[in-house]
Amino acid sequence: MLRGLIISGLLWFAQSTGVQAADVRLVQGEIRLPMPGRTVTAGYVSIQNQSPQMQELVAASSPLFQRIELHTHIEQNGMMRMVEVEGIELEPGATLQMQPGGLHLMLFEPKQSLALGEKVPIQLRFTSGSVLQLELPVTAMPIR
Repeated sequence: MLRGLIISGLLWFAQSTGVQAADVRLVQGEIRLPMPGRTVTAGYVSIQNQSPQMQELVAASSPLFQRIELHTHIEQNGMMRMVEVEGIELEPGATLQMQPGGLHLMLFEPKQSLALGEKVPIQLRFTSGSVLQLELPVTAMPIR
């Protein structure tokens, strides 16, 4: 009886704390291999909000990097520059597409060397308290 009450209480708590991580799903994603001698790189994800509520992405982390920031590009005085953003809103049913020249993850100071094809664990945190666990492949930096 007590066990049943505890389980029921935990289920109620899980449902009452907002949207679960399963309500936001990865469509695709990648982490770019840092250029030789560089300690910063970019990551891009497309995630879909499958919940009926707005989601706000507020943080990202990985055990393989010292820190990850949410960034976007803005035009300032006729020049494009990257700036950190505090959050990224995701409407119900919408897909957030991070891409070069727009919203992206900035990953700082890798804790080890990365190799093409390696999977990088990333955690995305939302204001609802949910965490989306991802494994993103390391891809080559495009040649420009």
